[in-house]
Amino acid sequence: MSATLVAKDLAAGHGDRVLFSGLNLVVSPGDVVGLVGVNGAGKSTLLRTLGGLIPAEQGTVQLSPPTATVGHLPQEPERRAGETVHAFLSRRTGVAAAQAELDAATTALAAETAGADDAYATAFDRWLALGGADLDDRIGEVIHELGLDVSLDQPMTSLSGGQAARAGMASLLLSRYDLFLLDEPTNDLDLDGLDRLERFVTNLRAGTVLVSHDREFLARTVTRVVELDLAQQQVNSYGGGYEAYLEERAVARRHAREEYEEFADTKAALEARASMQRGWMEKGVKNARRKATDNDKIGRKFRSEATEKQASKARQTDRMIERLEVVEEPRKEWELRMEIAAAPRAGAVVATLRGAVVDRGEFTLGPVDLQIDWADKVAITGANGAGKSTLLAALLGRVDLTAGEASLGSGVVVGEVDQARKLFLGDQPLVDAFAAEVPELADAEVRTLLAKFGLKAQHVLRRAATLSPGERTRAALALLQIRGVNLLVLDEPTNHLDLPAIEQLESALANYPGTLLLVTHDRRMLEAVETTRRFEVADGKVAER
Repeated sequence: MSATLVAKDLAAGHGDRVLFSGLNLVVSPGDVVGLVGVNGAGKSTLLRTLGGLIPAEQGTVQLSPPTATVGHLPQEPERRAGETVHAFLSRRTGVAAAQAELDAATTALAAETAGADDAYATAFDRWLALGGADLDDRIGEVIHELGLDVSLDQPMTSLSGGQAARAGMASLLLSRYDLFLLDEPTNDLDLDGLDRLERFVTNLRAGTVLVSHDREFLARTVTRVVELDLAQQQVNSYGGGYEAYLEERAVARRHAREEYEEFADTKAALEARASMQRGWMEKGVKNARRKATDNDKIGRKFRSEATEKQASKARQTDRMIERLEVVEEPRKEWELRMEIAAAPRAGAVVATLRGAVVDRGEFTLGPVDLQIDWADKVAITGANGAGKSTLLAALLGRVDLTAGEASLGSGVVVGEVDQARKLFLGDQPLVDAFAAEVPELADAEVRTLLAKFGLKAQHVLRRAATLSPGERTRAALALLQIRGVNLLVLDEPTNHLDLPAIEQLESALANYPGTLLLVTHDRRMLEAVETTRRFEVADGKVAER
């Protein structure tokens, strides 16, 4: 079914804080709309509003036809306790809900309930449109193609991170919605998964609105960009793809700054002229009083006329100022400026593995022999489930070895951003959880540091677990700035970070003098960060490229 979504005059906010307003959007079949903006600009809120998951604070969202199906895939797939892989796929594709609706309609039809015929026909059509008739057959094909070698009866909570990512990809490839709303679908995907996702999105006939911070993915998929500009409180729409958006935005921002500066210069010049004219007027009045005599009627009249003329000129200049078309100064965007504090240099050898073997259930990593030296900048790549995170755990001595040896060099101080962002997932307020990691800092210093990373009063008093993934990542980066480290371990650091923060992280890495272990599938980060070595992990084996 071809479906069109029309949003008119949408607005959203948190309390008194406005996220966006006056948002108008039309998504037609085949459109791929990239939704961009800093963390906290309201991108996920907008997707949920478009999907009907939360009511619009202002404005309307309409589907044509109204029976069209909308699939919203959140950035953190919910793995429910006791839910099997098959149940997860059925739920995420919408088939489970459609099946429940069909079952209810069938029961009503059997009971000869009034209107049951129409309800059954509608439910049946929806179930067919979502692919319910052949879902089981397609599940087998897709999970085999993705290499997801797990039982469909296995609980989702028992899957590894890589397996869960493949299950999420499978749910997307199996979906047959009329409109797709994708919230950071690239998170946790390996290069093969990114390639599949790109092909899926570009070949969709359905309209798509997606949020992603993967610059290469945006460049390859989107047909237009909608920017939620939180700093300027504006919603900007750009035709063309992502690269065209970057160019147009740069030009628009330059023009906005030039227009403001021209207005400000003109106003300042007129105000200076008016001030000078009033000064002349006041000087003329004083002179008139000082030189006035009873017999000098002609001089008195001349001075009076000159003074009035200056007053008239001043009033005319004031009117010119009033008639100026006001141009508001572009608000200065909040910008993350980060550095990674370096601890004193460690020894020449930072970490070693000698014949190291790690067994995790049916998966085995190794045997691995490698040595990481001081100031090595190592990129670690490989498919999901290949063993990259296990390799990091072995290098850091955080997993028991089945065989072999692992050691960290003397003086090594580890700083880490892990894939799951586990550090800030507790029930403590963020400010308390962060302070526990840096007890030497006063409370005011903790709050100031977090504020520099965009985590302000409305964030720091919330339970850490309620923060968005992007906010938890910023907190982890703040720790790197305050702690001195000489072995930096980044496991998918760009997941959930907005584009300005990613660019700042890349800049900070360029100036970091210590040793770096970087696991990422972000293709542009791999190009931007200068690495000296690259390890490829495949099926539990590690090879240096």
